[in-house]
Amino acid sequence: MRIGELSRQTGVSIRSLRYYEEQNLLHPARLSSGYRVYDDADVDRVHRIQALLSAGLSTHKIEHILPCLQGHEGDPVALACSDLYDELVAERDELLDRIDALRASVTALDAVITASPQPTTT
Repeated sequence: MRIGELSRQTGVSIRSLRYYEEQNLLHPARLSSGYRVYDDADVDRVHRIQALLSAGLSTHKIEHILPCLQGHEGDPVALACSDLYDELVAERDELLDRIDALRASVTALDAVITASPQPTTT
């Protein structure tokens, strides 16, 4: 598929897909005309990139972590990532810390909402 189709299937802009390629996150084949060609696995790859970006990881970190997530039928490739173990654990721990901070924020908001007077409707 070409870049426009990948964009439609993933909901990611063409500009972002080109950026992912520049950051070495996507590796499309090229036709003799220069057009990029993607395969079906790239749809999943783009979704993983988006999820990792949403989690706050940089493209540099994603470049190193992404191969660990590209296994057969979504199974992680443990051997390819054994040298990244400490980095992966640190990333996981940072994500868990962010989740804890978000939960604390939700709890604080709930307390403010509970203490706030209810608006009256007429």
